[in-house]
Amino acid sequence: MRRKFGAMLCLTLIAGLGITYLLFSPNTSSFDSEKSLYIYPESSLTDVVDSLEYQGLIHQAWTFELLANATGWADQIKAGHYVFSSPKSNLKLLQTLRKGLQSPVSVRIPSGTTRERVAQVASLNMAFEPQDFLKALRDTSLASSLGTDTLHLFGYMLPDTYHFYWLTDAHNVVRRIKREYDSFYERELFMTADTIAMTPDQVLNIAAIVEWETNLESEKSRIAGVYLNRLRRQWPLQADPTVQFALIEIEGKRRRLFYRDYRIKHPYNTYLYQGLPPGPITNPSPTTLKATASAENHDYMFFVASPEGGHSFNSTLRGHNQDVRIWHRYMTRQSRKRASDTP
Repeated sequence: MRRKFGAMLCLTLIAGLGITYLLFSPNTSSFDSEKSLYIYPESSLTDVVDSLEYQGLIHQAWTFELLANATGWADQIKAGHYVFSSPKSNLKLLQTLRKGLQSPVSVRIPSGTTRERVAQVASLNMAFEPQDFLKALRDTSLASSLGTDTLHLFGYMLPDTYHFYWLTDAHNVVRRIKREYDSFYERELFMTADTIAMTPDQVLNIAAIVEWETNLESEKSRIAGVYLNRLRRQWPLQADPTVQFALIEIEGKRRRLFYRDYRIKHPYNTYLYQGLPPGPITNPSPTTLKATASAENHDYMFFVASPEGGHSFNSTLRGHNQDVRIWHRYMTRQSRKRASDTP
């Protein structure tokens, strides 16, 4: 009896040690930094194990698979993006996957670019494709539910870095970013824009033009003031960026503007059509939006690039034409210099 009892005790201890090893012993490979794991919807346990091995997260796949089947958790693993550090036991890995304790991914929205570029960047770390993001921007029902239209929705894609769960669809990403813009507007722009009687659409449309006019923060508010002056006097905006936008839509890319381009019959060409364009030409940065909402109060009606950098501003056409001649002479000298430096 004592021998049988001793044997049973040994077997029990061995089994207990085996279960303890199976549950609690570290099964992750040794690595310093965190590692990501992506589990797609409808993945089987075999798919999950293959992904774990491929990412170098486990070194004994059979123990993980055995525990998953023994606990009945094999069918309870949630799709998503997970981040793991080393060491982790099979139990810890399975608990995280079973409970769906996902780690968000970052989505960076760049400023002053095109819909296609934003869609490409937004989809980099997400499960959706660029065309899904573009489809969301063109969804009239979505735009309407967010208090705007499809001509303006892209402009509301406030440049920033956001965090989403990997499987979040494009519509919900657009919805969240638009709501972030609304909060930003109420917090940062409402008071100053209201003081100079600018509507949210005006702020957005003018800021989008300013975004493509200059990279100098010190000029943005002044340029916004020029466009406001033209609007108040019912002048055409005559904004080169709107012509550039028309060219991008027609030809698919940016290029140098020629005199003939200012006659392009396109609704965004503010040389031909008075008032603001139908929608923003890009998604302006927060700093450009702030500068536009607090547009400088002045008498300037014209501006042109300056040899000193930035722009020269003028309140009279005569003064403006003189600045234009100075700029053209400068560009002619630069062109000749480049030609002489070419071997």
